[in-house]
Amino acid sequence: MKTAVNIDMTPKRDLITDTFKVMKKARRGGKRDKSPSPPVAEPEPPQLSEREKDLQELKKFDLDWKFGPCTGISRLQRWERAALHGLNPPQEIKDILLKESTDPEYTQSLWCDYPL
Repeated sequence: MKTAVNIDMTPKRDLITDTFKVMKKARRGGKRDKSPSPPVAEPEPPQLSEREKDLQELKKFDLDWKFGPCTGISRLQRWERAALHGLNPPQEIKDILLKESTDPEYTQSLWCDYPL
């Protein structure tokens, strides 16, 4: 009687999974059955008055260094100096300054309270 013997002649490679048990990573937060909530609409910014819009534009003008320094002179003087030197300051700024020529909040730059 012959017995069939299956002898594998190739050496068995030891794998890391032969030594250590395979474990699946747990998901954080568990399963997500819920659909994502819709994005929250941002509230509209409050409407600015004409004065507030004008003052914002004037502050932008003060902070724009391409028209030169703004300390020690009024906004209108700065605008005229920039125009004289060909720097093309916005005409809207001059219009705002001429419209409110007596209000110091309009005529003086952001830096008027700081000494030179």
